[in-house]
Amino acid sequence: MVERDLITSDVNAYLRAHEEKELLRFVTVGSVDDGKSTLIGRLLYETEGVYEDQLASVKKATEFKGSSGTEIDFALITDGLKSEREQGITIDVAYRYFTTSKRKFIIADTPGHVQYTRNMATGASTANIAIILIDARLGVLEQSRRHAFIASLLGIKKLIVAVNKMDLVDYSEARFSEIQTELKNFLTGLHFKEVVFFPISALAGDNIVRKSEKTPWFAGGTILHYLETTPIQRDIHKENFYYPVQYVIRPNLNYRGFGGTIYSGKIAVGDKVVSLPSGKTSQVKSIDVWQESLKEAYAPLSVSLTLEDELDISRGDVIVQSKNDFHVSHHFEANIVWMDQEKLKMGTAYWIKLGSSMVTGVVKKIKHKLNMQTLLQEPSSSLQLNDIGEVEIALNQPLVLETYQKNQGSGAFIVIDKINNHTLAAGMVSLCGHNEQTDIRSLSEKLTSEERAKRFSQKPSVVWLTGRPGSAKIVIARSLERRLFESGHFPYVLDPDRIPHTHRHATGKGLDAVINYADIMLDSGAIVISAFTSPKPEDRQRVKEKFGAENVLEIYAHSDLETCKSRLEGLGRNPEDASVDYVKPSDSDYVLNAQTLNLNQELNHIMALLKKRGFII
Repeated sequence: MVERDLITSDVNAYLRAHEEKELLRFVTVGSVDDGKSTLIGRLLYETEGVYEDQLASVKKATEFKGSSGTEIDFALITDGLKSEREQGITIDVAYRYFTTSKRKFIIADTPGHVQYTRNMATGASTANIAIILIDARLGVLEQSRRHAFIASLLGIKKLIVAVNKMDLVDYSEARFSEIQTELKNFLTGLHFKEVVFFPISALAGDNIVRKSEKTPWFAGGTILHYLETTPIQRDIHKENFYYPVQYVIRPNLNYRGFGGTIYSGKIAVGDKVVSLPSGKTSQVKSIDVWQESLKEAYAPLSVSLTLEDELDISRGDVIVQSKNDFHVSHHFEANIVWMDQEKLKMGTAYWIKLGSSMVTGVVKKIKHKLNMQTLLQEPSSSLQLNDIGEVEIALNQPLVLETYQKNQGSGAFIVIDKINNHTLAAGMVSLCGHNEQTDIRSLSEKLTSEERAKRFSQKPSVVWLTGRPGSAKIVIARSLERRLFESGHFPYVLDPDRIPHTHRHATGKGLDAVINYADIMLDSGAIVISAFTSPKPEDRQRVKEKFGAENVLEIYAHSDLETCKSRLEGLGRNPEDASVDYVKPSDSDYVLNAQTLNLNQELNHIMALLKKRGFII
């Protein structure tokens, strides 16, 4: 009796046979219109993995499109979205399931378009094997290279290269060999342990489920036979125990458990464990699942652990065994795939989510980005949509890390925009920082003003507002401070209210005090905004000599004497203060109209000047 007949004659026998089968996950990748959906549709159809009502729908859609020239357009089996069927492309990741007598399979059919690279990375993240399709007419394209590289980054060890549409090149052995040689050269140095090539026609079914007579020169078998028989190498049971705590379970006063999923390794009652990043130790008291307790548990089981000691553990902490290789660090290096239209900005604060932890992090340095044609490393100051690069990341709180190649659970993370919560990038840890459980050397390293300023996308600099008393300098300074702050920068205003016992004119010793305060704030990486009269040219020149003219933006707030007197009187101050002996600047960087003062317009002009001078990024 064949297995599929058991479902009607002996359901229990069918389920037992089904449970004992090994599960293999694979992903199809490649450039747009290389035939990924058609290949998967063919596999599903010939292994009877398509329901009758779905098959009827596909036949109807094929007849409506009139595009394939056959009874069934196999691509429509996986292109489930209406927009996909209308355009004949894959947009979202389509997950499909089928089974044979030897194995169970989960397929991720991923889009080929450049703008959907994020979807491809999502589909490949859980796969054991990747199938990359190459159009025999077009050869190896940049998107094909990008997808192969991402599959390698994600730790996929086996790669099937399906050279598709061989029927359109008359099943040419020479063309197949040419593509095989080109891609082998590109794949040299990547982390694949096994790469196999198949000449196929997804539309005609050549070398997919059945060996084709049209390629007598090809000594290999079929794609399905390879999928059914190749060993699945990764065994997460044998890796180090890694258990990110997702939830603290307190159903009553007598029970305190830590709920989560075992990412890797195994654990048993009585095992000694460590809570990271705190470093506190204990022993496993019980391993609970629903209404029963286990003596031991393996990845990827979801359990609740209780410990012999009362430790302060919460979501984001990680429980590991006492003997472990995990790092606790504020710094690490990673390969990232940038997935957003908005480019990566060094120094900008992002959410870094790894496991159940989510902390603030900034990219301190882009070490390089990869040229997808050559795999050569190129210098870059930013990463844009679909760029792949290696970066250094600094965190405000430590994470428990291991390189992705050693442990995927503790080495995979995503980058999230803190404002709109968009996922910006997928990352794989390539180098862990020093382990802060045992090494504190970097904690004593001096933090430079440049490092501080990069965090806020700016350059330490001085905006020197000068003008008569009553010219609204303080109003302008504080408004500029607010505008810069709301744009994500770090400004600080120096005015008579913040520097006590300093005359509003800031001349002589008063100027010395302002300069000293400004110097301290510049060391913190701030943009310092000074709002003092500074009536003498020699005083203003001292500021430029002290900090460097290239680091000072001098703004003259111009207003006539009568207007200044009127403003001072309205503030309850002596109007005659405006009559100070003031020498207006002859070479200011910007003359601000403080007479009629359109504040928003003036702030826009100043912000543009700050960008032009490189004071803000």
